[in-house]
Amino acid sequence: MEPEETTQGHATNLAQSAASKLSQMGERTKQLGNVVIQDPVRKNRIILVIVCTALLLDNMLYMVIVPIIPDYLEELQTAADKAAQALAPHTNSTNSTGHTVPKGNFDLQIGVLFASKAILQLLVNPISGTFIDRVGYDIPLFIGLNIMFLSTLIFAFAENYWTLFLARSMQGLGSAFADTSGIALIADTYTEEAERSKSLGIALAFISFGSLVAPPFGGVLYQFAGKRVPFLILACICLIDGILCLLVLKPYRNRERENMPVGTPIYKLMIDPYIAVVAGALTICNIPLAFLEPTIANWMEENMHSSQWEIGMTWFPAFFPHVLGVFLTVKLAAKYPHLQWFYGAIGMVFIGASSCTVPACKNFGQLMLPLCGICFGIAFVDTALLPTLAFLVDVRHVSVYGSVYAIADISYCLAYALGPIAAGQIVHNLGFVQLNLGMGLANVLYAPALLLLKNVTQLKPSFSERNMLLDDGPTGLYDTIKMEQREKKRKGLCTSIDENGIETFAQRSHSEEESSGGEYA
Repeated sequence: MEPEETTQGHATNLAQSAASKLSQMGERTKQLGNVVIQDPVRKNRIILVIVCTALLLDNMLYMVIVPIIPDYLEELQTAADKAAQALAPHTNSTNSTGHTVPKGNFDLQIGVLFASKAILQLLVNPISGTFIDRVGYDIPLFIGLNIMFLSTLIFAFAENYWTLFLARSMQGLGSAFADTSGIALIADTYTEEAERSKSLGIALAFISFGSLVAPPFGGVLYQFAGKRVPFLILACICLIDGILCLLVLKPYRNRERENMPVGTPIYKLMIDPYIAVVAGALTICNIPLAFLEPTIANWMEENMHSSQWEIGMTWFPAFFPHVLGVFLTVKLAAKYPHLQWFYGAIGMVFIGASSCTVPACKNFGQLMLPLCGICFGIAFVDTALLPTLAFLVDVRHVSVYGSVYAIADISYCLAYALGPIAAGQIVHNLGFVQLNLGMGLANVLYAPALLLLKNVTQLKPSFSERNMLLDDGPTGLYDTIKMEQREKKRKGLCTSIDENGIETFAQRSHSEEESSGGEYA
C-alpha cells in the first residue's frame, strides 16, 4: 500500500504544481494586458498589428490558392477518370472518357471558385457595414477572424470541388467583417490626419505583401510539403491573431458600444457624390490587377514561352514599388494634405499608361516594368483616397466608419469578382491587347473626375471631431466619453486606467488653453 500512497501523493503534488503554474501564467497574462491597455500609444500599436495581421492573412489566403488549387483539382479529376475507367474496363473508348471535364468547363470552374470569395464579400458588405456601425469594430473583427480560421482549416482538409467552394465562400464572409472593421478601427483609433494616413498606408503595405508573396509561398510549400501545410500555417497565424484580439480589444467586455452614435445609413453614403467618386476610382484602379491576374499566365506561356518559376514570380517584384508608392504618398500627404485628389489622379494616369504597355513586352524582364508601374499607381490611389473617405464621413456625416469602408470594400470586390469570370472571356473574344488598352483608357479617362474632390479639404476641420460637426453637442454616453478624451488630450491631459478598467484623466498643465476649434486646413 505504501508505494501506491507514495504514487498518489506524487501525482497530487504534480497536479498542485501545474495548477499553480497555470495560475501564475494567467496572472502574468492579465498584468500584461493591463499594461498594454494603460498605455494608449502601445495599445494603438497593438491594434494596428492585429488589423495588419488580419489583412495580411486575408490577402495571403486569397492568393495562395493560385498555384495550388488548379493543379490539385486537375489531379482529382485525373484520379476520378482513372477510377471510372477501372470500374468500366469493357466499355468502348468513347464511353470511357465520358467523365472527363472539358477544358473550357474546367477553366470556368476555376474562375467561379476564385471569384466566389469576392462575390459573397460583395453581397455581405452592406450588411456587415451596418452591423459594424451598430456594435462597434472589435466584435466584427473577432467574428471575421474566427470565420477565416475555419475557412482556412476547411481549405487544408478539402478533397473535392464543392468543399473548396465552401471554404472560398466562407473566406469572403469572414473578410466582409474582418477587413471592413479592421480598416474602420484604424480610422477610428488614429483621429489625426497624419497618423491616420500613415497607419492606413502601413495596412495597405501588408495587403500588398500578402497578395504578392502568397503565390510563391503557396507554390513552394505545395510542391515540397503538400497541400495542407500552407493552409495550416495560415490557420495558426489566424488563431494567434484572434487570441491577441480577444486579450487586447476584449470585444465582449467593451460597454461603450451600447451608446455608440447611429452612423449614416450605407445607402445615403453611396449617393454622396464625393464618396461615389472615390468608390469609382478604387474600383477602376484595381481592374487592371484583377483582370491581369487570371489571364497573364497563359499570355506569358503563349508569347514569351515563360517557365513556371517566371510565372510564379510575376507579381512579386511589384511589391517593392507598391511600398515605395505608399511611402511617398504618406510623406506628400503630410506635407501637402490639400492635394490628396491630385495624388490619386497621378496614380490613375500611371496605372493607365502602364496597363497599355503590357502587351508590348517581349520578355520577362520587360514585363516587370509595367506591372511595377501598375502597383505603384495603385499604391498612390489607395493611400490617398482611403483616408479621404474617413475625412468625408467626419465632415459630411457622422464619424462612424463601418459603412463607408464597407463601400470601399465593395469597390475592391466588384473588380475582383468580375476579374476571374470576365477577363478570360474578354481575352477570348477581343484579345489580350484590347483588354489592356481598354483598362488603361478607363483609368486615364476617370482621373479628371477626382477634380471634384479638390475643395474637400477647405471644408474639413483640422481636427476630425464629431463635436465640431453637431450643433447640439454630444448625444449619449459614447459621444461624451470620446469627446472628453480627445478634448482633454488637446488641453494637455493624459489618460490612465484604474484597476477596475475605468479610464481617468490626470492633468499635466493648467496653463494651456484650448486652441480655436474653427481652424481649417
